[in-house]
Amino acid sequence: MSDVRFAVVGTPGDRRVTMFRDAAVAAGLAEPHVISWRDVLAGREIGAPEGALLRVDSPGEDGDVDAQLRGPGDPARVGGGAAWYAAFTAGLSRVAAIPGVRLLGDVGEISVMFDKRRCHAVLAGAGVPVPPAFEATSYDGLRAEMARRGWSRVFVKPAHGSSASGVIAFQAHGDRVQAVTSAAWVEGVLCNSLRVRTYTSSGEVRRIVDFLAPDGLHVEQWFPKASTGGRPFDLRVVTVAGVPTHAVLRAGRSPMTNLHLGGSRGDLDVVRSRPGLWEQVLEACSRAAACFPGSLSTGVDIMVGADWRSVAVAEVNAFGDLLPGLGDLTGNGRDTYAEQVRAVLAGAR
Repeated sequence: MSDVRFAVVGTPGDRRVTMFRDAAVAAGLAEPHVISWRDVLAGREIGAPEGALLRVDSPGEDGDVDAQLRGPGDPARVGGGAAWYAAFTAGLSRVAAIPGVRLLGDVGEISVMFDKRRCHAVLAGAGVPVPPAFEATSYDGLRAEMARRGWSRVFVKPAHGSSASGVIAFQAHGDRVQAVTSAAWVEGVLCNSLRVRTYTSSGEVRRIVDFLAPDGLHVEQWFPKASTGGRPFDLRVVTVAGVPTHAVLRAGRSPMTNLHLGGSRGDLDVVRSRPGLWEQVLEACSRAAACFPGSLSTGVDIMVGADWRSVAVAEVNAFGDLLPGLGDLTGNGRDTYAEQVRAVLAGAR
């Protein structure tokens, strides 16, 4: 058995932790030492074996951890991103201070990836193709800036959101508006729903936007996406040690292509078979990953334009490697976790 020892900050029993453990054990390594996010956020004593390679993973879907991050409430609720981010980054600082370990993910880079405004600025500054964007602090400010720029269609994203929580695909043509989002009011609480809704009342849209605005809003110009089978799609590309290793095509029934919102995995060959396009996708993803050299893995969401020639990076995810059952691009059959273990053993970090 190799003397390499992993440690993981995560939620014990969560499938992310379990799948990474399985990959480590399959490579002949000891089971990773698990540090609970509950302990990190509660300020309890935390530690790991001397010399361990420490992987920081998502807080997962633990309701108690969500309450530690955002405060008490329904875990399905939308909002509270600023409080979540403050608690999360404070927890990352505690993780970075664990003695005797080597981090596989730079906590400063993770912090940037969890702020869509900062992440977009980093990508744009590095010449990575991204949609033009601005910040908004209210519905009126959103409409005014759209008018000033001559934009009629945008994506409004909570600065610290994930999994399309609170994201709004918004169109405005004079007094007519349309907002497509998974957010819905449930007994006075704005919650995530697995059903995407369309709002056409400016009053309803104003209420949602102004509720989300205090936590920060990142607004991107709508990037018309290519379609397959009549459904718009984008790609999630996982990079390991800066190299794109896994990719999935996500085709949606709405502007949101997330799989939990009704999106489905499509045929990646519709992109890979286009001369020059696949190489353009891989280059953009590699350049995006290069903006975060201290991160072993990233999940890059990249869009292919309706012209089938342009591409744009929508965002980069620190924990974007949860793609069960997806083999690597070389056909070796390694999942995203096995690929990361392989890269570490090969000396990537």
